[in-house]
Amino acid sequence: MFTGIIQGTGKLLAKRTVGGGLAFDLEAGFDIDAPMEGESIACSGVCLTAYNISGRRFSADVSPETLSRTKLGKLVIGDSLNMERALKLSDRLGGHLVSGHVDCMATVSTIDPVGDYTVFTFSMPPEQSKYVIEKGSVTIDGISLTVNSCSPGSFSVSIIPHTLKMTTLGKLKSGHEVNIEVDVIGKYIENLLLAGGRISGAANKQQTISQGFLAEHGFL
Repeated sequence: MFTGIIQGTGKLLAKRTVGGGLAFDLEAGFDIDAPMEGESIACSGVCLTAYNISGRRFSADVSPETLSRTKLGKLVIGDSLNMERALKLSDRLGGHLVSGHVDCMATVSTIDPVGDYTVFTFSMPPEQSKYVIEKGSVTIDGISLTVNSCSPGSFSVSIIPHTLKMTTLGKLKSGHEVNIEVDVIGKYIENLLLAGGRISGAANKQQTISQGFLAEHGFL
């Protein structure tokens, strides 16, 4: 798991085709202290398994499934990626819980300066945008951000100068694609409700999870 608080940007040094997927050679923009072979490092929001770790450099494999859902396959040598090592249980949760499993890609619609801030508006598939809620959390290229406003197929976020400077967001232009991970909690709730999820009651009675059940137990 990750928090969406980027530790630094890194670069794609090389890529090669391996078994229907790709293998990347990458360099982090920060020290990988006490490295563990096989540890997880989120690269622009995608959880990758790092191996051959040497100093700030490491390799990672990118599966066909990941290539189909993310923009990693479109990266060229020299491109920058946002990077974050996996969360420790003792770490501060500065962003929100991020799995590193990208749901879809979104496209930059507009970029508007508002004082010292920059407002980005993105378009995304409507079937995924239903999980994006106003003032909720969304992960864009691995960055935990708060949603300003949203509508079916679209949402906007306000970026502070520090985030713009320290991540790849400052390089985005209209038409560029980004990796999106929606808040996982909403997906689990929807799955339980639509599947008529059942839980055990006090006397081994089965209770259906419904709007009424959630209201009765203080969730609504």
